[in-house]
Amino acid sequence: MLDKAVAVLDCFRPDGGSFRLTELSVRTGLSKTTAFRLCGELVRLGLLEREAESYRLGGKLFELGSLVPRRHDLREAALPFLQDLFEATHETVHLGVREGHEVVYVERIHGHGALRLPSRIGGRLPLTCTGVGKALLAFSGAELAEEVLGAPLPSLTPHSVTDPERLRTAIEQAQVAGLAYEEEEAALGVSCIAAPVFDGAAAVAALSVAVPRSRFRPAQLAPAVRTAALGLSRALRSGT
Repeated sequence: MLDKAVAVLDCFRPDGGSFRLTELSVRTGLSKTTAFRLCGELVRLGLLEREAESYRLGGKLFELGSLVPRRHDLREAALPFLQDLFEATHETVHLGVREGHEVVYVERIHGHGALRLPSRIGGRLPLTCTGVGKALLAFSGAELAEEVLGAPLPSLTPHSVTDPERLRTAIEQAQVAGLAYEEEEAALGVSCIAAPVFDGAAAVAALSVAVPRSRFRPAQLAPAVRTAALGLSRALRSGT
């Protein structure tokens, strides 16, 4: 029964939108009767909310997710550096961690004129289509890189890198420069520069600045991104 409940909750990936009971039944392969009973229990527990004929994720999940120690501690340590980076650039700032072949966004700071981006706190995107993801990929060990390069590469826009050799070159360049770049690969009209964050030999996170393509100036953004990533790495290593 627990597996079935998790299957229902997994239906809401990656957008967290709302679904009618029939849609949940089809997506999970459960009968409508079973899906209805499970959804009722999940609503009672605060893990789902019901609005008219549709279900959406409940606030209890956000509360529990924010208490996950690894992410909570990382986010708390990172916030001052992310705020400094935002003040230095006045552009959208992200913090992400790796789960499998995806980046999960832990924090995002943006101004009033926020870019239209597929990223959101708690959301996932492919490592290969994002600046944060490429920074994580470049500094998470050769074994992971070969796994990713050996699998079909996802595409979010016509500019996403789907050629393994091009991606290998991008990874190698990131390893040399300590910075990763993404140009309209996750969202059209948006470019990104990212840097890894360390707490040991491998990257535990990465942070980035996303900028409209028309004003993307990597040389101007790089010092601020490097400074924020180095500062956060030092804070994690010292435990402060």
